[in-house]
Amino acid sequence: MEMDSTPSQNLGDQRELPAGRIILFDAECVLCSANAHFILKHDHNKVFYLASMQGRVGSELFRRHGLDPTDPTSILVVDGALVRKDSDAVLSIYEGLGLPWKVAAIFRLFPPFLRDPVYRLVARNRYRIFGKRQTCWVPPAQFRARILS
Repeated sequence: MEMDSTPSQNLGDQRELPAGRIILFDAECVLCSANAHFILKHDHNKVFYLASMQGRVGSELFRRHGLDPTDPTSILVVDGALVRKDSDAVLSIYEGLGLPWKVAAIFRLFPPFLRDPVYRLVARNRYRIFGKRQTCWVPPAQFRARILS
């Protein structure tokens, strides 16, 4: 699979975003940063870029899509004009990683009104269950080119 060929987007300061899928995540959340590392490690086709909601790019994209980056309640996957959130975002990530992770698509058999409450329950309690970092997660050097700051 090749990188998505959607044209790059501009932020308000004219900085261009790479063409492809951008995952907006909480870099202070232990669960979220572990998942970010997992994605980078298993994304052999380099489909995804990541931006933390604590960073300039991530917080701007969160605001652009109507979410408050200081009160993160969702993960977003931005793919050009298409934005996925909650369980749809998570499933689109695992589908994008290919096999064997793509098997998670079986959860699409359940409609979002059943999947999203489970996602939101975990999201609301993620710091209490998994912990919160004192500083944002920093990816290993080999993945830094795929992190938007």
